[in-house]
Amino acid sequence: MNASGVEAEISSALHIPVMLPEVLAALQPKDKGVYVDGTFGAGGYSRAILGAADCAVLAIDRDPSAILRGREMELEFAGRLTLIEGCFGDMAELVRALGHEAVDGVVLDLGVSSMQIDEAERGFSFQKDGPLDMRMGATGLSAADVVNRFDESDLARIFAVYGEEKRARAVARAIVAARAEADFERTLPLADIVARAVGGRRHEQRIHPATRTFQALRIYVNDELGELARGLGGAEELLRPGGRLAVVAFHSLEDRIVKRFLTERTGRTARPSRHMPMGGGGPLPSFMDIGRGAQAANDGEAWQNPRARSAKLRAAERTEAPLLPLDTDVLGLPVITRNRTTRRRRA
Repeated sequence: MNASGVEAEISSALHIPVMLPEVLAALQPKDKGVYVDGTFGAGGYSRAILGAADCAVLAIDRDPSAILRGREMELEFAGRLTLIEGCFGDMAELVRALGHEAVDGVVLDLGVSSMQIDEAERGFSFQKDGPLDMRMGATGLSAADVVNRFDESDLARIFAVYGEEKRARAVARAIVAARAEADFERTLPLADIVARAVGGRRHEQRIHPATRTFQALRIYVNDELGELARGLGGAEELLRPGGRLAVVAFHSLEDRIVKRFLTERTGRTARPSRHMPMGGGGPLPSFMDIGRGAQAANDGEAWQNPRARSAKLRAAERTEAPLLPLDTDVLGLPVITRNRTTRRRRA
């Protein structure tokens, strides 16, 4: 694959729900059930769930443009589809505000959508010139704010932790040197600076040299990992006994958090958290496995849909046990503050 990498393939196609048959098999939609699609996007999962059973879907998206695009679909499924503008990390509050105390299933499709990449004005793409924004919602720091205001050490930590960029210090140094001449306002000048700092010939690389840096900025700007942790806790809180959780992740940072969450919740921890001590007498598992760990897309889907190539689906079923407090120590959630980085780990 040439320098355009995976992004160009994704943005050249319509959004295709990843691992849709597997997600439906995990959720098992039923008549009169209520389901939460925490990442509505183009509505692929919502439409499939509504088509699989005479049920209702509460679809959440923090992106106002996704909500606007979905209004026609909401009318199509009048009374069965409800769109909610907000963060899926707040799903418990958002869903209960609509009068639902419990739901039968929750699905999360993590990361940036192909539609957001396609819209150059959103600033997610390192292939299309646009404002350096990257916000999924309409508030908070933009990517331009981060690259123009944060000091070199802060930038290096962001790129290393959230992007797993091996040359994070070199990239941060190059950005600081370049912004001394003029602030970064557009995506392509930043991508070019990053590519030069990372080095190597683009045609020899599987992904664009700016991929990891742009990923890191997007995750930081949108607090995606914190949002994921809150969303997993919200799903546990909302799901009734027998309700199903299905999460599709696309990179190791996301999948690691989902794996650790479900490992603790299903009682499979080698060294339990303080909420689930060894030796019996601790809280009962709040989830049980319904699959064998992470499930990958089949070869056919991976060939047809580039976004599916790195996808991992994890799923579990809610038990009757009380919910457990959300323990970010167990999740290993990376936390970056200005001039400080910590990674919470189990003792």
